[in-house]
Amino acid sequence: MTPPRLPQGESAVALWHHGAMDPTPNTPWYRRRAARLALELLVIVLIVVAVRGWMARDVASGEAPVFQAELLDGTPVALADYAGEPLLLYIWATWCHVCRLENPAIDRLARNHPVLTIAMQSGGPGEVADYLDERGLAFATIADLDGALSRRFGARGVPTLLIIDGHGAIRYRTVGYTTGWWLRARLWWIRTTG
Repeated sequence: MTPPRLPQGESAVALWHHGAMDPTPNTPWYRRRAARLALELLVIVLIVVAVRGWMARDVASGEAPVFQAELLDGTPVALADYAGEPLLLYIWATWCHVCRLENPAIDRLARNHPVLTIAMQSGGPGEVADYLDERGLAFATIADLDGALSRRFGARGVPTLLIIDGHGAIRYRTVGYTTGWWLRARLWWIRTTG
């Protein structure tokens, strides 16, 4: 089969642009545009998922590290206190701008679900408590002054979120902003699947 001859003075690109060489001449332009947009969105989603996976590569997986610490008010807390139901472990910092955006969603989530947070390298209990009070946040928090507890969970950046099932296994982990509805969906899924 011989390639089509181009009219004099026309380039293949110009003819393609005007639809003369369109491989799908019976498909309306808006369907082709929608298909291209869907493909571009799929590529963007795949890139975002790959980047988020790469960012969480060092975060702990498998069995959650066992720990004992104190909440800001001095109350002792341990991972074992949350046995039997999924726990959202949120590692954040007062100096983190992304955390400031995410904190209100975590606070709302903590009203209906077990949430324990670790304030990484954000000062002592008094400083972290003042920060939370100024912003009207009430989630249970451990002040991790030197970042040692956060490092046990593999947190190199904040915010880091882990969902630990009722048996102590890490079932979800991510680094970076995550919406409240996505976390609710994950908690629901882990609760229903055991």
